[in-house]
Amino acid sequence: MTDGLRVLDLHTGYRKKKIIDGLTTPLLPRGKITALLGPNGSGKSTLLRALADLNPAEGKLLLNGEDLMTLPSAKRAQKVVYLPQSLPQGVHLHALESVIVAKRASGNSAGHNVEQEAYSILDKLGVAHLAMSFLDQLSGGQKQLIGLAQSLIREPDLLLLDEPLSALDLNYQFHVMDIVARETRQRNIVTVVVIHDINIALRHAEYALMLKSGELIASGVPGEVVTPASLARVYGVDGRVEYCSRGLPHVVVDGLTP
Repeated sequence: MTDGLRVLDLHTGYRKKKIIDGLTTPLLPRGKITALLGPNGSGKSTLLRALADLNPAEGKLLLNGEDLMTLPSAKRAQKVVYLPQSLPQGVHLHALESVIVAKRASGNSAGHNVEQEAYSILDKLGVAHLAMSFLDQLSGGQKQLIGLAQSLIREPDLLLLDEPLSALDLNYQFHVMDIVARETRQRNIVTVVVIHDINIALRHAEYALMLKSGELIASGVPGEVVTPASLARVYGVDGRVEYCSRGLPHVVVDGLTP
């Protein structure tokens, strides 16, 4: 089975500081959200940036059997879309225009009604009313939603989202995760999301990787990755997983580990 993403012996970091040194992962499935878990400084964002060709890296990054490391940057950018924690500052474009630009930059806009497609994605995300608003006049949360629209319209094979919920309220957190899950299934793509809220990962993700200091500590379905042992080892907390009356898991932290 080759459909999905597999990281083999990845070495990456910043300048002379190695953050990830020899990381290998199981196959991350297509059609499912993979949550990337771990404390600050564990290498989550560094891994995403390496996958997106934004950090120097060595090793193999196999996407559906093809090594991304061997592709020209332009071709790799057609397959991989990375959404950072915040969009660049000072971009004076209408939200709708920015999504149209993203579609045309993807190289697959021929035969598409690009404006209608862009508006449709904004509507799915619940921000169609912001279509004619300028990006530099939007709130942080609104910009994140427009950035997600820009990412989805490019139709990637690998979607990388770095803390896409950090500036969103509870309503939009659930709304966005539902949309990302649906789009991931319908497009049958690999989606990797950095998530700090473990309960959101337990609720919305179907696969998970847990990192600490650039090392893979656990992988698998979230319910098997998030355990009292992994919470103690990775986060340094005395925690447990409880289930609510609807049978949904929830992490309860009782204190810090000695």
